[in-house]
Amino acid sequence: MAVQTMQAPITVSAPPVKLKRDRESLTAWLFLSPSLIGFVVFTAAPVVAAAVISLLDWNLFSPPSFVGLDNFSRLGSDPTFWTSLGNTAYFTFASVPLTIVVSLALALLLNQGVRRIAVFRSLLLLPYATITVAVAFVWMWLYIPTDGLVNAFLGLFGTEGPAWLISDAWAMPALILMSVWKGFGFGMVVFLAGLQAIPQHLYEAAKIDGSSPRQSFWHITIPMLSPSFFFVIVTSIISSFQVFDQAYIMTNGGPGTTTTTLVMNIYRTGFENYDEGYASAQSLVLFAFIAVITGVQFVLQRRLVHYDN
Repeated sequence: MAVQTMQAPITVSAPPVKLKRDRESLTAWLFLSPSLIGFVVFTAAPVVAAAVISLLDWNLFSPPSFVGLDNFSRLGSDPTFWTSLGNTAYFTFASVPLTIVVSLALALLLNQGVRRIAVFRSLLLLPYATITVAVAFVWMWLYIPTDGLVNAFLGLFGTEGPAWLISDAWAMPALILMSVWKGFGFGMVVFLAGLQAIPQHLYEAAKIDGSSPRQSFWHITIPMLSPSFFFVIVTSIISSFQVFDQAYIMTNGGPGTTTTTLVMNIYRTGFENYDEGYASAQSLVLFAFIAVITGVQFVLQRRLVHYDN
C-alpha cells in the first residue's frame, strides 16, 4: 500500500517594506540626478563662486587679493551701474505688461474655435522658438531709417518714422517692441492651455443668470486664468531682468548708455575691463533683485491666485 506524503507549501516572503522604499528612493534619485547635477554645476556652483569672487580684487591675470565688501561699496557711487539698473527696470516694466496683453489677446482669439488652430499656434510660436541673435539681425534691418519696413509702414499713414536704434528716445522702445514680438508666443501657449481648462458650465450658468460676455470675461475668465497669469508674470520678469542679447547685438548699449542693461554692464565689467570682483558683486545684486521680486510675487499669489479644486 503506497504511503502518500504531504509536502509543506512553499511560501515566498515579501521583501521588507524598508527595502522596497530604499529601492524606490534610489530609482527616484537616479531619475533626478541629471537635473540635480546640471543645477549644481551650472547654477549653484557659479553662484557660490560669484559670492567668493565678489570679495576679491582680481583681473584674471594677477593673483587675487581679498578686499572684503569694497566691491559692494563701489556700487553706490557708480553712475553706470545705476543707469543700467534703471534701463533694465524700464525694459522690464514696459515689455512684460505688453507681452502679457498681446499673449492673452491672441490666446483668446485662438480659443474661439479657429479652424486649423494647430497651424496658427505653430506659426505664432515660431518667433519664440527662433534664436534671439537671428531675430535681432532681422529687426535691425526692419528698423533701418531709410529703407526699413517699419518706417515704410508708418509712411503709409503720412508719419515719418524715427531713426530707431540711434535715437536716445526711441532705441529702448525699439528693443521693447522687438522683445514683445519675440516673446509673446510662450505666454500665448500658457494662456491658451489655461483657457481650454476652464469648465464650460461656468459660462453656461453665467449666461443663464444674464451675464454679458464682458462680465463673464472679468468674473470668470480672468480669475480662472490667475495661475497662468502668475506663471507668465514670474517667468517674464525673471527673463526681462536678464536681457542682454538684443541690446548687445542691436545697439551695443547705445546710443550712449540709453540701452545698456545690467547684464550688459556686468559683461563689460568682467570681460572687457577684467574687474572680476566688481562684476561678481553686480551679479549678486541682480540675483538679489530677482529673488526679492519673485518672493514678493509668491507672497501675493496666496491672495490673488485662485486654483480650481
